[in-house]
Amino acid sequence: MIIGVPKEIKNNENRVGLTPAGVSALVKAGHTLYVQATAGNGSGFSDEEYINAGAKTLPTIEDIYGIAEMIIKVKEPIEREYPLIKEGQLLFTYFHFASYEPLTHAMIKSKAVCLAYETVEKPDRSLPLLIPMSEVAGRMSVQEGAKYLEKPMGGRGILLGGVPGVKPAKVLVLGGGIVGTQAAKMAAGLGADVSIMDISLPRLRQLDEILPKNVKTVYSNEYNVREAIKQSDLIVGAVLIPGAKAPSLITRDMLKTMRPGTVMVDVAIDQGGCFETSKATTHEDPIYVVDEVIHYCVANMPGAVPYTSTLALTNATLPYALQLANKGWKKACKENKELELGLNVVDGKVVYKGVAEAFNLPYVEVSEVLA
Repeated sequence: MIIGVPKEIKNNENRVGLTPAGVSALVKAGHTLYVQATAGNGSGFSDEEYINAGAKTLPTIEDIYGIAEMIIKVKEPIEREYPLIKEGQLLFTYFHFASYEPLTHAMIKSKAVCLAYETVEKPDRSLPLLIPMSEVAGRMSVQEGAKYLEKPMGGRGILLGGVPGVKPAKVLVLGGGIVGTQAAKMAAGLGADVSIMDISLPRLRQLDEILPKNVKTVYSNEYNVREAIKQSDLIVGAVLIPGAKAPSLITRDMLKTMRPGTVMVDVAIDQGGCFETSKATTHEDPIYVVDEVIHYCVANMPGAVPYTSTLALTNATLPYALQLANKGWKKACKENKELELGLNVVDGKVVYKGVAEAFNLPYVEVSEVLA
């Protein structure tokens, strides 16, 4: 198979779809790899490393899309890429369709095969291609939140871990999945007073066992959220419904009950955000203020640490990429239910229920496109 790795063109996105090691593995399996020139520079991988791994380089993104049967990248295509995508071309990347309707319609129109990292799912309901970036984003949420709690950044002027004789900051984490767990670990490690909320009692019991003693588990409902945010200095939104839009857990009216300078980090922004006042921001312009509450809603947080993120992502995606390349997407998805669940839009049809429901679009059973 001919595989293309374009340079990411989303604002401040420095990750790349494959490391040189990933390229080497695909080349050894008999595939032809084209990497756009300088695609790996932001992650610390030179063109020379890709060439030594067996890839050929091409100068433009148009060249990559024009030659490849399968595109491996990191972020969803943006408007400039829409016309480059060919009918029947396999795109293997993060899409987060439910958060952006124009992308969904563009991919329907393209008649491409859109296999989304974020909905590839194991039998235990875990999301193996979302986990590595969720781990990065969860840890970064506290790192960034701590920074914006500083007074010069507009925050309350509070040190996350406090000092002897001074209480630490209160951190509230909404969601007990991968992002929330990593955020709670990071905040606890810095000495904060942490509460983590979830709607699953079994998950809360598990978190109670594995997290440090300065993390308290709290059942998530509207009343408990409203009470907790009044005392919180940093709030991390870490709620995920796979393939669907995130629910709004903090509404606009709740902001007035929070202390000025409180920081809210919405890691769920890729799926539309879990705060009513959330809107996607960029690394270039990461925050805005509503009712004296700081909102950090960067949609590609792991892009700020691209070396770590690219290595972690390729470790997870490569086994699946090899299956798709070796067998072709249709056979690979028929033989591997995990990959089948990654199919979102195929040949102009929406085959993932969460995406169809988000925009009231016709839904087609995935078995029809695999027949």
